[in-house]
Amino acid sequence: MALLLCLGLTAALARGCLHCHGNFSEKFSFYRHHVNLKSWWVGDIPVSGSLLTDWSQDTMKELHLAIPAEITREKLNQVANAVYKRMDQLYQGKMYFPGYFPNELRAIFREQVHLIQNAIIESRIDCQRHCGIFQYETISCTNCTDSHVVCFGYNCESSVQWETAVQGLLQYINKWHNLISPSFTCLEPPHLANLTLENASECLMQH
Repeated sequence: MALLLCLGLTAALARGCLHCHGNFSEKFSFYRHHVNLKSWWVGDIPVSGSLLTDWSQDTMKELHLAIPAEITREKLNQVANAVYKRMDQLYQGKMYFPGYFPNELRAIFREQVHLIQNAIIESRIDCQRHCGIFQYETISCTNCTDSHVVCFGYNCESSVQWETAVQGLLQYINKWHNLISPSFTCLEPPHLANLTLENASECLMQH
């Protein structure tokens, strides 16, 4: 599997991802206001209400991602639609016996966390299908603004492509981070033709 080098990104504490979806406020407002109609046991109501109120905040606590929480709009729509579908089905039922409703909310919450994790990671892994610098548009779960992720893919089919990819990487670093120094000799043109994936990774990690 190709190694990914993610550039210029730092992890940030986010509120969650689903709240960035256009229908989130309307949907969860409905869920919160109708929670008192879903259980025969009064004790389920505050528990369920708390789960719904803290949904976004708890989502980020459970993601445990080593990369920034930035998701493509397409994948966000897929996650949101899956969550809303299960929630709507749950709310279509009549009152449930004690404990059932909050347990179902927890199950939907856990499924949502897994869907978001997979969506973010899959987009990063897709970078391996490219050779060199690659960028894709995302939504930042920190503040729901448009953002983008920049990756470096090692899936080059020839030494010429590989050399061009590394040169593009150097240009990117020089342009955005001003990190080029005389000690970066391992990636200078005379060394590119015989540069291996392992050597390149080691060189980049040292800087």
